[in-house]
Amino acid sequence: MSMFDKSISKEERASLELAEDSRQDEWIHPSFASRLFQGKVEWNLIWPFQGQSKEDKEEGDKFLSKLEKFLKENLNPDKVDETREIPDKVIKGLFGMGAFAIKIPKEYGGLGLNQINYNRAVHLLGSYCGSTAALISAHQSIGVPQPLINFGTPEQKKKFLPRFREGSISGFALTEAEVGSDPRRIKTTATPIEDGKYFLINGEKLWCTNGNIADILIVMVQTPPKIVRGKEKKQITAFIVESKTPGFEVVYRCDFMGLKAIQNGLIKFNNVKVPKENIVLGEGQGLRLALTTLNTGRLSLPAAVTGTSKWCLYVARSWAKERKQWGASIGEHEAVASKLSNMASTIFAMDAMTWLVSYMAQNKRFDIRLEAAMAKLFCTEESWKIIYEAIQIRGGRGYETAPSLCGRGKPDFALERAMRDARVNTILEGSSEIMHLFIAREALDFHLQPTKALFDSRASIGKKIKTVLSVGVNYLFWYPRLWIPCFWPAKIKAAKALKKHTRFIKQASRHLGREIFHKMMFYQKKLASKQNILNRFVDIGVDLFAMSCACSYADSLAAKGEGEENSVELADLFCRRARMRIKRNFSQNHHNQDKMSSSIAGKLLSEEYKWLESDIIKNTDKT
Repeated sequence: MSMFDKSISKEERASLELAEDSRQDEWIHPSFASRLFQGKVEWNLIWPFQGQSKEDKEEGDKFLSKLEKFLKENLNPDKVDETREIPDKVIKGLFGMGAFAIKIPKEYGGLGLNQINYNRAVHLLGSYCGSTAALISAHQSIGVPQPLINFGTPEQKKKFLPRFREGSISGFALTEAEVGSDPRRIKTTATPIEDGKYFLINGEKLWCTNGNIADILIVMVQTPPKIVRGKEKKQITAFIVESKTPGFEVVYRCDFMGLKAIQNGLIKFNNVKVPKENIVLGEGQGLRLALTTLNTGRLSLPAAVTGTSKWCLYVARSWAKERKQWGASIGEHEAVASKLSNMASTIFAMDAMTWLVSYMAQNKRFDIRLEAAMAKLFCTEESWKIIYEAIQIRGGRGYETAPSLCGRGKPDFALERAMRDARVNTILEGSSEIMHLFIAREALDFHLQPTKALFDSRASIGKKIKTVLSVGVNYLFWYPRLWIPCFWPAKIKAAKALKKHTRFIKQASRHLGREIFHKMMFYQKKLASKQNILNRFVDIGVDLFAMSCACSYADSLAAKGEGEENSVELADLFCRRARMRIKRNFSQNHHNQDKMSSSIAGKLLSEEYKWLESDIIKNTDKT
């Protein structure tokens, strides 16, 4: 018996089972976000807001100051966009200051900076040049350094980590032409030879950022299947591969809407011989390595897009103050004023989430799989909206390229380039759609984990009866608590304007816990296919988490005397708007057009609405 809906295909079931086997199935450390979906708000996990120590911040400040000075003096982002190249002197300079080895321990030649200071560097890069931010973050966030720091053997670390200070660039090769978010379909293989001492890698990889110039890569491949409990099981394995190895070939460089200078394309492996010692974590453990690495690796995106968003706010604010229309600056007109205030309050929440989760990642006492995914989803989606609004405020000058503005003697604010560079952020390292599915699965673990035995064909009747009784007792105590009203604020010291929001978060969390339970009871296994319902649950959880981060952050700034009124006002406005979204999502889970939308989509795919595509020029026969 399977825990998956019997209506899904055999192939889809196999993919889900592989993903399920590879995910981290234990919650050893606490997770604030996970508790939100269970109707619990454990403020002690995020309150008071944990920032950097004075010494740690000063260490980061020194590196950021050096990095900012170097970029301003040596790198022209618009030239990078035009030529599709980051100059060699810039790359060498970045290596010289250790920008490719920020988190690598000092014993291996790295700077040994922590997650917060690393993300501060990515945040700075994100405000200046998207292509350079992608180069640095793809190398360190998901490239070879992070998997080796997490899982590498002492020998692997000693051999490879020092090279990332000396001039080696890395990448992470997972995607293939026919493989997006379904790793079970990976066709690149690694076949053992010479009694298993070596492996021959054959296949192709697509869209590996830095792949075209990488010296060392993590490559995800299929190794021979194994029989586990009488059933053949696919093995996805991670190998360290050096690009100088015979048979490694860069076939093509892709060109994209934005991030024009990223080195990303099609890579071929033709009998690339790799020693067994280059396996990271173990045979069949590649997907687990990827998922675990991404927990931390995803955090570079919230940092980068928050940097971009702050720069957009700076441009929009400056122009809204300068530009006069109908006798007043456009920023004084209500329509633009609303945009500016919403941008500012959202950026405050993005900042709060980025630094809170960065602290959690370096602290190692938290399970951040949900928090990291939420930060990636929330910050990338909101950043895209902020860029859109900044261009809207700037008008035609926002649509005009920076070189064109410069050519006619105007300030060259590159909002047009920022928009092109930013579009991919809701797609890479887990698209927003995949993030919704991932968060939903992890959020439901509270209900699924205790009932596993019920869906295990090998479990005895006695074990299943015991499971039913255990689950029943747990729900007997858990469910009634979700109906207790919250008339009083949380037992935390906070400004009056924030206390009402902490009370709402607690009440809404209980409402969310009830709604999830009710939908699970009603749909049972079919809930997995009700993606619109799950997406609304996820969006509610993400907004509750963002509100929690914003309130904690505002309170910490107020306590330090760092802009008390400003920080509390920003958090207050953000929370007011988030509460409206939360209430709307709760309502739409009961009153929606999901069935009609699915019906129309089915007809559209079967070409019943093909007439809508009339009177257009289709580019299927380009010459």
